Amino acid sequence: MGKGQGKAQGNMQWIFPDCELPPAGDSLLKGHESVIVLNLGNDEANVRLTLYFTDRKPVREIEVKVEGERVRCLRLDNPDDMNGYVVPREEQYALKVESDTPIVVQYGRLDTRQDNMAFYTTMGFSE
Repeated sequence: MGKGQGKAQGNMQWIFPDCELPPAGDSLLKGHESVIVLNLGNDEANVRLTLYFTDRKPVREIEVKVEGERVRCLRLDNPDDMNGYVVPREEQYALKVESDTPIVVQYGRLDTRQDNMAFYTTMGFSE
């Protein structure tokens, strides 16, 4: 095995305080949010998502798996990626991503409300 291959890297908890699923819009590119999870270790990562809202209790235990040495993109507008949960659009929330093994997590949002669109990604707070 080459140096660094299969070694678990990253952190086991990631926080993204500024989430809001934009409207899908009418363009070919649909407004969406994504969470990209990279598992550099050999073992499968059992990942749990928790959504925190301004006006109600958190939605907990959205569970997904990421195989070892793989990347997985979770589209937050796709209930199949969210273990059946439908994320409400145009509602402020925060996201916590936890894993039983170290992972690297990135958040992205595509907002198509304007013709020139807005796309950004960010790394969350982790420990």
